[in-house]
Amino acid sequence: MARQIEKLSVFLPAYNEEASIVKTVKNVTENLIKNVPVWELIVVNDGSKDKTGAIVDKLVAKDKRISVIHHNPNRGYGGALKSGLYACQYPWIAFIDSDGQFDFSEINRFLEAQEKTGADLVIGYYLGRKVSLIRKLNTFVWQVIVKLLFGLSVRDIDCGFKLISKKVRDSIEPLQSERGAFISSEFLIKAKKKGFKIVEIGVSHYPREKGEGTGANLDVIVQSFVDLFKLWYKLK
Repeated sequence: MARQIEKLSVFLPAYNEEASIVKTVKNVTENLIKNVPVWELIVVNDGSKDKTGAIVDKLVAKDKRISVIHHNPNRGYGGALKSGLYACQYPWIAFIDSDGQFDFSEINRFLEAQEKTGADLVIGYYLGRKVSLIRKLNTFVWQVIVKLLFGLSVRDIDCGFKLISKKVRDSIEPLQSERGAFISSEFLIKAKKKGFKIVEIGVSHYPREKGEGTGANLDVIVQSFVDLFKLWYKLK
């Protein structure tokens, strides 16, 4: 039986992921071929200081379905996510982090969940997140604050594996977050406000083998709270 979702755009935010990007792109493309007839993959190289950009350029040269957006200078996770999200052309959009901590074979479960429920967004939540205790604590506090201020109640706001209908992207107000990590919260808050249906499914999370995350950097945390209170003030 043919899938309800036949065209899918995928994007990967990437910053200094030279050790992981080839493996991640291979994982994504192999599973796109298995699951959807028509697809595109966009890598957003967010001003990487290592060889990420050069590596991705070589991958792009080998497959016309893969493209790259280069940021110079680095704009942060929010900026990378916005570039990827707004560049996607197909009716459905998915993204994962490019650090190798997800297995894109699980996209099959996202597609099945969407078909069964008619959801506008299928968002992952971590089944045993492989990060430090302090990161987990930070996430818990953040989610409590977002729930109190905006009434958004999901199991994991910031899980970096989501499937989104393009109509959601096109219907909500343009995303504003840039440097901080508020971008995912902002997207879900605006989607909920518009009445879109959100379904959650658990996804596996694997330890980062190489490279370093930036989500716990002080400037990222501070900017996330600045963005949060800006949106709260605007919507109150």
